[in-house]
Amino acid sequence: MDFARFGMPYPPVVSLQRQALAGKRIFVAIVYAPSVLSLMKLIEVNDKRTRQAFHEVPRTLYRHDREWVCVPDPVIEGIFDPASNSFFGHGEATRWILRDARGSLIGRVAAFINKKKAYGFDQPTGGMGFFECIDDRKAAFLLFDACRDWLSARGMEAMDGPINFGENDNFWGLLVEHSSPVCYGMNYHPAYYRPLFEEYGFRMYYEQVTNDLNLRKPFPDRFWKIAEWIRQKEGYTWEHFRFAEAERYIMDLKTVYDEAWAFHENFTPINPDDLRRTVKTSRHLLIEEFIWFVYHEGKPIAFLVMMPDANQLFAKLSGRMGLMDKLRFLYHKNRRIFTRARITIMGVVPQYQKFGIESGIFFELNEVMKRRPEYEIIELSWVGDFNPKMRKLHESVGADFGKRHYTYRKLFKDDADFRRSTIIPVDTKEKSLKETDPH
Repeated sequence: MDFARFGMPYPPVVSLQRQALAGKRIFVAIVYAPSVLSLMKLIEVNDKRTRQAFHEVPRTLYRHDREWVCVPDPVIEGIFDPASNSFFGHGEATRWILRDARGSLIGRVAAFINKKKAYGFDQPTGGMGFFECIDDRKAAFLLFDACRDWLSARGMEAMDGPINFGENDNFWGLLVEHSSPVCYGMNYHPAYYRPLFEEYGFRMYYEQVTNDLNLRKPFPDRFWKIAEWIRQKEGYTWEHFRFAEAERYIMDLKTVYDEAWAFHENFTPINPDDLRRTVKTSRHLLIEEFIWFVYHEGKPIAFLVMMPDANQLFAKLSGRMGLMDKLRFLYHKNRRIFTRARITIMGVVPQYQKFGIESGIFFELNEVMKRRPEYEIIELSWVGDFNPKMRKLHESVGADFGKRHYTYRKLFKDDADFRRSTIIPVDTKEKSLKETDPH
């Protein structure tokens, strides 16, 4: 074909994107002229106009994809607002948008450094995330290069991605496989992102698997026998969260978290201000009976946090959160539209692991869900391949595979030694007991 007839001296780039339309998977071919892509412009986000453009990128790329749900702009913007994100107290971040020669938005990305964690790896390691891009190697590599150069200039020798400038319960990992809808807080990506990352030199640092618990299927009998046994033991109490005592529960969650996560690679204690902020900003979606705590003789030893899948509501909004979105939000949030919930985090103090505490929590949760028959699925949020004990728990409740994400790492030096994430020891209970016993 004579492409010069169309003003293109070279063959065009064809982006073949798999998308969902009217419940069916289709392929949409998007053609970009090489002359357009060769004049791409990388722009740092530093004012109101570029901030808005950053949020428009995914709306442009996914406009025909029925599976994608737009995260509300204020949520993403809050991550990059020093007044809202405590990680700016020990880190820094920047972001870019990418436009073609016509000025059309074709990509975005962010880079950041969490100084509390960056220097705890073999190489000083920063992060990149919120990556969105057309299916074009040059465009993607330009965005990756921007992250690498910015991080390298600040002493980093590697970058993980796509991750969050915040805790890892949200916006963490590249979606590589899924058989169920992506819940709020979990990244959604088209299939072509994976080869773009891997061709650039990103390697899988760890695998994250998310499983789904079908509430229409009975739990294994053995699970309930363990729950009955632990619930009858003296000294143990179970109670759900109450807004009236939010501060007490926040500090109890921190107590458990800091002990339960102590054996995770590069652990840092959780900031209670972040928990307070989450309770405040999520109050309109939090359900008291979806958050459980376990105590032994008054000491907090375990917790579970579950929320309705906000994507079932946000799917009805544009994400811009203007007046119409706010009205739609108020209209839908009390109409029992939720059929899915997501356990965002769960932890047990090491000394009380292998006691069946998790079974007792699920017993209480099951009683709650009996009163909410509209719920069909509970998503057991992602567990890394570095945490074999939690993966076994997912198996024990009869959960089904839902999604697979990869957290990648890119080393900046070709001769650097790449090592995957450290496996959490199976004997954390024994290790913890030894540390607390001076003898």
